[in-house]
Amino acid sequence: MSSSAGRGVTGCENELVSFTIHATEHTGITVADLDRALEFWTGALGFALVRRGRLDGDFAGDVTGVAETGISIAVLEAPGGHRIELLEYTTADRDRSAKRPCDPGAMHLAFTVDDIEAVLAAVAVHGFTPPGRVRAMPDGPRAGTRFVYLTDPDGTTVELIQPA
Repeated sequence: MSSSAGRGVTGCENELVSFTIHATEHTGITVADLDRALEFWTGALGFALVRRGRLDGDFAGDVTGVAETGISIAVLEAPGGHRIELLEYTTADRDRSAKRPCDPGAMHLAFTVDDIEAVLAAVAVHGFTPPGRVRAMPDGPRAGTRFVYLTDPDGTTVELIQPA
């Protein structure tokens, strides 16, 4: 194949790729306490709860590689339609060390908002505050765009971006 036409990943010229990635299905986040995480994601940020469920037995262990586990799951819908899957592993031995944004392997989700102060006020009602402060980009193509990080109860970084 010499063209990326028909491929899900546009602009990919890798001749070794013989498959198509069509879309991003969801973003999964492992949490310590599903109910507490739901307070942040649905209560503070206002995401819609699509469904809750549970996976047990061989299926959960085979898919994740974590033997003898159970997983409580909540699927949320973010504005724009992207889904967030929160997973609480309930029977596995878990490491609760949280990564900082600067640590290798850390990740963050970024959301465009119309009013950063309104979001910060809403999450503050639920006990969440940003680790830093709101800053506007001083120059360049995003000059005037405002940014701030939040962290959920498990240390997942959420970036809020308010366009200029």
